[in-house]
Amino acid sequence: MRLTGKVALVTGAASGIGHAVAELFHREGAVVFAADIVPPARAWPAGVTAIPLDVTSEGDWARAVADVVGQADGLDILINNAGIIAYEPLHELSLDAWQRMIAVDQTGIFLGMREAVRVMRAQQAGSIVNIASIWGAAAVAGAHGYHAAKGAVLNMTRNAAITYVGDGIRVNAVLPGFIRTPLTDAQDAALNRAVIEATPMRRGGDASEVAYGCLYLASDEASYVTGTTLAIDGGYLAQ
Repeated sequence: MRLTGKVALVTGAASGIGHAVAELFHREGAVVFAADIVPPARAWPAGVTAIPLDVTSEGDWARAVADVVGQADGLDILINNAGIIAYEPLHELSLDAWQRMIAVDQTGIFLGMREAVRVMRAQQAGSIVNIASIWGAAAVAGAHGYHAAKGAVLNMTRNAAITYVGDGIRVNAVLPGFIRTPLTDAQDAALNRAVIEATPMRRGGDASEVAYGCLYLASDEASYVTGTTLAIDGGYLAQ
């Protein structure tokens, strides 16, 4: 029960990594708010509250955080997980596709951190974990918008960590490698095989493996950890 007494908001929680994080945090004793733009595939157990959230919407973020604070009297943990991916190269990338990627994968992180920080500064305590990607730190052909957004998330994380360290707020990032989720299941199979073959462990990761990394960074066990990036990637970035 490593999160007993903690209140956590997890975005993109209807499936994949976000769902695994919400489930694990619930088992570890947190009061969990599972946010997503789509409803959950199945009902959450008692102690997990599903809330609608479009991470690109400033109004949605303000409402969601206000709802969490109103129901649970605070916010201790934010897991900024919601995201999308696309593989268009720069010369084929439309402005609409670029703006959509930045809106979800970068602006959504900004809005979430901003709303959470406002609450956490008043508490003088809190932990934010931003889900970035190995593609924020290493290159793959194409995926220009995704690279841009996830690379920005790393510096946004470091900036917030340094800016709010005096307020008792820790901000860290997780860099997943290839993780088996509905998002990767929908990708081209040949692309998935290529990433797995380039991974030293020669396998894809499970969403629960990322969730345990988030658990450490969110918990008081990581009380001396801020501004860092935790790669959960089967050794990909070590090459």
